[in-house]
Order: sequence, then C-alpha cells, then structure tokens
Amino acid sequence: MLHLIYILAFTILAFLAVRNLILSLITVGKDSSRFSARDGYWGSGSRLSKVVHPELLDDAGHPIQEPLLVMRSFSANDVREQLDSLYNSSPSVGGEKEE
Repeated sequence: MLHLIYILAFTILAFLAVRNLILSLITVGKDSSRFSARDGYWGSGSRLSKVVHPELLDDAGHPIQEPLLVMRSFSANDVREQLDSLYNSSPSVGGEKEE
C-alpha cells in the first residue's frame, strides 16, 4: 500500500513539473515575441546594436578587427624547465633540498 502512495505522489510531482515547464516555455515565447514586436528595440536599426564597447575600439575610435586574447603555446620540456628553475630557486622548508 505504501508503494502505491509513493508512486502516486511522484506521478503528481512529475505532472506538476512538466506543466510548469510548458507554462514557462509559453511565457518566454510570449515575452520574446512582445519585445521583438517593438520598433527599434531589438531590430537591426536599433540604437542598442550600434553601441560598441569602449574596449573594442582603438585609439582613433575605430573597432578593432584582431583577436583580443592571444595565447602562446609552450612545449612540455620548456614548462618542465621553468618549473624546475622555480623549484630550485625557492627556499627549502626544512633547510635541506630533497631531489
């Protein structure tokens, strides 16, 4: 009998969760269609789409066309050498260096 109560309770919870999901999707759909229906709010001629963040401009105020993050790659041996040099140059904790 207790198993049937658990099954019934979780079935009701599952239906409520699916109902809330569907209602949320409908609400989001209505909100997005309402905002896109406004003239100039999200459209291509809107004022918001023409504003460029100041960090994306060069000194003359023109948008830059280069990547903002450039990562340098290292070989495993170069990294190992740098770590070894840092380890060897650091003061030892116990007064002796262990190798």
